[in-house]
Amino acid sequence: MARNTAISFVTNTSRTGIPLSIGDVCKRAFLGRPMITDQLQHQRLSKPVALGVLSPDAISSTAYGSEQVMIELLPAAGLAAFALLLPITGVILLILVLVAASYRQVVMVYTRSGGSYVVARENFGPRVAQIAAASLLIDYVVTVAVQCAAGTVAVVSAVPVLGPYSLEITVLVVLVMCYANLRGLREAGFPFALPTYAFVAMVSLTIVTGIVREIFWGLPQYDPEHIAGAVPVHQGGGLVMGATILVLLRAFANGGSSLTGVEAISNTVNSFRKPEGLNARRVLTVMACILGFLLAGVAWLAHVTHATPYANGYPSMLSEIARAVFGNGIFGNVLYFLVQASTAAILFTGGNTSFNGFPALASFVAEDRFLPRQLTKRGHRLVFSNGIIVLAALSLVLLLVTGGSVNALVPFYAIGVFTGFSMTGYGMTKHHLTHRGPGWRRKLAINLSAGILSTIVVAIFAVAKFTEGAWLIVVVFPILVLALMRLNRQYRAEASALEMSRSDPPELARHARHRVFVFVDSVDLAEVEALRYGKGLHADDLTAVHFVIDATRCARLQERWEHFDHDTALRIIDCPDRQLTRAAHELVLHALDNHPGTKVTVLLPRRTYSPLLGRLLHDRTADKMAKVISRIPGASAQILPYDIKSRIAQAARAQRADIRSGEPLRISAEQPRNGNHPVPMPEPAQLVPAIPESDAS
Repeated sequence: MARNTAISFVTNTSRTGIPLSIGDVCKRAFLGRPMITDQLQHQRLSKPVALGVLSPDAISSTAYGSEQVMIELLPAAGLAAFALLLPITGVILLILVLVAASYRQVVMVYTRSGGSYVVARENFGPRVAQIAAASLLIDYVVTVAVQCAAGTVAVVSAVPVLGPYSLEITVLVVLVMCYANLRGLREAGFPFALPTYAFVAMVSLTIVTGIVREIFWGLPQYDPEHIAGAVPVHQGGGLVMGATILVLLRAFANGGSSLTGVEAISNTVNSFRKPEGLNARRVLTVMACILGFLLAGVAWLAHVTHATPYANGYPSMLSEIARAVFGNGIFGNVLYFLVQASTAAILFTGGNTSFNGFPALASFVAEDRFLPRQLTKRGHRLVFSNGIIVLAALSLVLLLVTGGSVNALVPFYAIGVFTGFSMTGYGMTKHHLTHRGPGWRRKLAINLSAGILSTIVVAIFAVAKFTEGAWLIVVVFPILVLALMRLNRQYRAEASALEMSRSDPPELARHARHRVFVFVDSVDLAEVEALRYGKGLHADDLTAVHFVIDATRCARLQERWEHFDHDTALRIIDCPDRQLTRAAHELVLHALDNHPGTKVTVLLPRRTYSPLLGRLLHDRTADKMAKVISRIPGASAQILPYDIKSRIAQAARAQRADIRSGEPLRISAEQPRNGNHPVPMPEPAQLVPAIPESDAS
């Protein structure tokens, strides 16, 4: 019985003498030394650390949620917008309660990573699950753009002189995040939890201080109608004149962005310490309570102070609220800057969470064969480098298209988020209908309500925000889902073509006859090595073939062939149209037709040169011919590389050694053998034959 033995090798480039490629050199210079697989660590998170590490995306949305509502309401409803803000926030909090209750069940049932994708896949199958996959992938991309853009707003609100450079700052932040994650940044320690706790502490202090001041002394109020640079304020009867149903729906849709990130904990349940599900549920509950308190508190302070969003995006409403609550004294300025610093920190941290979530989810979907396999590979520093680069590139494109405006990015945001909520709610509904565990009716009602309400929010976004950018997601989303399914069909077709029958063992007997063709275009060491390899195949017939493109060159080749006394027949085939792939195809077909049952193997010597100059100076004829031949049943093509660059370096080293030793120059090369007879070696001048333009490479 055969036994498979796995052997692990850790190569040392200096010991093996294999030179580093340009790509390897760049990776070492920018990313550091490569890490080996054994260094891959999976750190389990305690509840306090998990709350800080996994919650910034959700909790940080407090910084811009109420502001997005007011951006829609003020131009249409005037000062009545501040009265409408609280009931709209109340509806958003109701959705938060239902969604959080739904995900509390998810983390108890599905304790592996994947969140709504796993829920949809387990209950509806992998194809329907691609709706959840597409929504999550879009969400991760937009999260990077929105969070980083909002973080920049927090920075320029405190330092207005940086305002004109907002887009440049945001792009730089994304690039720094990409670089840090390519180096193997791990969001698993308490330092990554600090921004969350700092933000919660400072905004809570702002809310409590604001409540106390309003009760005992009264908070100052802004005058939105006379603030230079503020968004336009409708002049008129407010609710009657301007606040149409469509405006209310748009305001509600904008405010729905406050709930993004609620699903983050369900995506990484396996990161918790045991019992994973119970710990994840507790952290999720605490996160939802904190988010609800901050949303309600900030909305109430905005209602009381009449904090107003600005047309150019800064200063932010949260910045104005903090200024109104803490005042302009020394102590007030310190607290104000602490609020802004903590806001920027949690927003940037929230954006960085996508650099862990997107590559992991993309790898998960790629394992199911719905995304390219390259996304499953870990890179130089044991991270999913391809996924990180794709995420950064897409986020940068989105930022450049929208100019880094949070208001312009929000319509892209919540559609993906609430689609994921919907798939989770419906998936858990199917789960309870199937398993009918204890209390399943109550749980089913919660999940079904969350799914239906989330679907309504998606519809509101698609309709109310269609002309403000949501049309792009409405178009891109189904295209992305169809693309995922198309990739899966391609992978399944390839696997089906390669799969052997499970009932009938594969036929491994030798072919009745085996013919080998060696395509040659010059007489040199690469051709000699190819002939040597062909003889080792013990074929019934070995023939060297040259396709004539240049008659003068062909005559010179025949002369050299006879001079070196090859015992292998050289067959000359005219190729007047210079289509080498067509000539090779016809040769193989003719051999198969004339000799039924014969296996034909074509050997193509390929001279490999330096990576850069080789691509510029030489074509890839061998690859083209191999591609055509491999499509013929009963035929196969094999490329035999012969590295020229290493031979040049070897000859140069030998020449330098001869010069130092004072010996006459010599050619250092193993004497090739043709069968049992040595092939006469060319003279030194003949060892460098003219390399043809096609060079069979």
